[in-house]
Amino acid sequence: MELSGKVIQQLPEVGGNSKSGNAWRKQEYILETGGQYPKKVCVSIWGDKIDQFSLKAGENVTMGIDVESREYNGRWYTEVKAYKVDRAGSSGPVSSDMPEVDSFHSEGDEDRLPF
Repeated sequence: MELSGKVIQQLPEVGGNSKSGNAWRKQEYILETGGQYPKKVCVSIWGDKIDQFSLKAGENVTMGIDVESREYNGRWYTEVKAYKVDRAGSSGPVSSDMPEVDSFHSEGDEDRLPF
């Protein structure tokens, strides 16, 4: 699954040791999706991928994500984990140098396509 949007917040990194004694660390980011009704999604990045991706607030990204829910003491908890991050080329809107469609029309050529 993929999720695209702008990183609007970086939460503090957390870490610890598992029951088996292995060290772990997790960094969470708040991603705001685009569109008419933007949504905010908390995405987790685990382990060495934190340093590999090195995300910063303000970046536009597309993430490959896994969504998983787990039950604990009768309640369900959902986590969105990122395993891949692709950065957008720029943080602003992309402008086009294409001429306006109306500029292709001329008298008597209504049925012809401009390409």
